[in-house]
Amino acid sequence: MTVQARLESWRNAGAITSPQHDVLLALTRREPFSLFVEINALLYVGVVSFAAGVAWTVTTYSARFGDAAILSTLTAAFAAAVYYCFTHGRPYDRHEVKHPGAAFDYVLYLGCLIFAVELGYIEARFHPFGADWDHTLLLAASVFFALAYRFDNRLVLSLGLSSLGAWFGVRVSHFGLRFEGSLRLPALIYGGLVAATGTALHRAGIKRHFFETYLQVAAHVLFIALVSGTAQRDGGVASAAYLGALLGLAALAIWQGTVRGRFVFVVYGAVYAYAGVSARVLPALSGDGVVFAYFAITATLMVIALLVLSRRFGRDE
Repeated sequence: MTVQARLESWRNAGAITSPQHDVLLALTRREPFSLFVEINALLYVGVVSFAAGVAWTVTTYSARFGDAAILSTLTAAFAAAVYYCFTHGRPYDRHEVKHPGAAFDYVLYLGCLIFAVELGYIEARFHPFGADWDHTLLLAASVFFALAYRFDNRLVLSLGLSSLGAWFGVRVSHFGLRFEGSLRLPALIYGGLVAATGTALHRAGIKRHFFETYLQVAAHVLFIALVSGTAQRDGGVASAAYLGALLGLAALAIWQGTVRGRFVFVVYGAVYAYAGVSARVLPALSGDGVVFAYFAITATLMVIALLVLSRRFGRDE
């Protein structure tokens, strides 16, 4: 029996899926296959590692190199990245734009990370904004948003949303609104604003493919805030309200993820709901054996359910 015939029999017997059969068949025929995901993962790791190395070098050798050398080098690197993008990228369009080359997005991403390192260095050394140092975060977010929309880069958009979230949290604390020492309510407000902004831009037809990035950020912020509120001790009615909101948001995420074919949101809803319920159940359990049994049973059921759903999504797609 040939290898191709054996693969066919395995597929017919259900031992392998059709996509797995196609990949294995292509390998046996020595046909080329895509390394898009692997290459992008390596580029991302390389860019982040390089930026981390730059930050470490600046921190460690700032006294030896001097401010002028460090700032001029960082500025030149950022300017070179932006210049490359302007000279090699395509013009702005409100719809999705495919720029040439696999490394294009990562050149811009590296430039933005270097820009962030430079802003951090300037703030640490010169304090240009004084007590309102959080304006540095707002400046970074503004630059990231402008570059993300100009060059259609979702990685840079994520940097902008993260920087804006950090600024939002610090700014709220400056107003004296600490909400009993917690930033849960500001996080919920920020998550809601991000989701609303993404929805508005999507409906306006401006970079509609960015919509999922907005929802990804909003989902994590909202879920983490709600799980934190659910897990608070002696929360009473407030903790129960957080749990109710968490389960409602989880149901919405699972429903919309199923309807729109976005399995990742199904995972978010299931995992965060499980974390919130566990945070409420665990304090009522006594004994290590009972806790172990709870996690062994519930976690196994959770994994099985997600695997079943993932197979269904794979068939649908």
